[in-house]
Amino acid sequence: MFPEVLAWLARGLTQASVGQMAIWFLVVTQLTIFTVTLFYHRSQAHRGVDFHPALAHFFRFWGWLTTAMIVKEWAAIHRKHHAKVETEADPHSPRFKGIDTVMWRGVELYRAARADRASIEQYGKGISDGWLDRHLYTPHATLGPVLMLFVSAALFGLPGVAMWALQMVWMPFWAAGVINGLGHWWGYRNFDTDDTATNLVPWGFWVGGEELHNNHHAFPSSAKFALRKYEFDIGWAVLRVLETVRLAKVLRVAPALDLRPNIAVPDTDTIRAMMAHRWQVATDYFQFVLKPHLKIEARDLPRRLRRAFRSNGRWLDEGNGARLRSWIAERPQVATLMAHRQRLLAIYEIKSAEAEAKLEALREWCNEAEASGVRALEDFSARLKGYALVPMRA
Repeated sequence: MFPEVLAWLARGLTQASVGQMAIWFLVVTQLTIFTVTLFYHRSQAHRGVDFHPALAHFFRFWGWLTTAMIVKEWAAIHRKHHAKVETEADPHSPRFKGIDTVMWRGVELYRAARADRASIEQYGKGISDGWLDRHLYTPHATLGPVLMLFVSAALFGLPGVAMWALQMVWMPFWAAGVINGLGHWWGYRNFDTDDTATNLVPWGFWVGGEELHNNHHAFPSSAKFALRKYEFDIGWAVLRVLETVRLAKVLRVAPALDLRPNIAVPDTDTIRAMMAHRWQVATDYFQFVLKPHLKIEARDLPRRLRRAFRSNGRWLDEGNGARLRSWIAERPQVATLMAHRQRLLAIYEIKSAEAEAKLEALREWCNEAEASGVRALEDFSARLKGYALVPMRA
């Protein structure tokens, strides 16, 4: 009897090998990651994709079993992050909470955000829940992981308990810590968004594609995170397979940008593309107007201040911010380029219903840019007027 007990403790009912246990761990952790990125994030928080009811319920069940996270709460906290990004109200901004806190205590930040019930109700609107959500998953959220513990222990013995413990910290570390922390701290940026979101790597496969965080902040409702030819989003690859077998329906992806030649005056196609590609406009302005000028003019500035031009110095401390503003004020042409950028981005603040006012403001901006005598501004104006959205395929 005693040897049998030892055998069960060592490998559980399955008597699985170490390799088989490793495969099990990889499968369950990746399934949890796909549950969060595809269902909680892309579907529920941003409405970028719909799933077949059977698959949607499986995602709800698996999330309850392996994370204890309630769909409405997760989606609401994430929506608030987008709405209040890089402010004191952001539930997990490294700028205000500190990178160490977000990296290593992300679960505590999530729990604090859950406790703000007014925000959960405000940002959780439209998140559907069924009978099981109301009677099991939500009121008994912690029961799921407890049940998973017993399953793991029964199948794999003591190693199963260890795998369960690792599984419980897997999402908090990679999602709450790495993506929310490093994803706003270090990496590369395709778009000059008004936050600090970065792409950690161009191959988003380890955390379901969430590594392409800057792309996501540029186009939050897009179900596809990879936006450059060299980027790969494994979550999108899974969605395409699910769509092929009719278990998913993609609702939104980032629209492709076309550049039409020889457009004399901005038209409705221009303003429509400009609105959809707000952060591409900001990025292009820096790339084609500011950057060439600063390569010569700003060689004496420290690297940190040169990089701050992308965000208009928003993330600098008071002393460095004052230094940058003083430096710009002493150089009229740089000041002109910065002023034109501010005026261009201000067009976005015109109410969406006032399409004609936006178009008129853009035409006025292009006229002044072309009359400025600055070649880079003239060329950028010609480029901007040619913006158009590539028609979506049926």
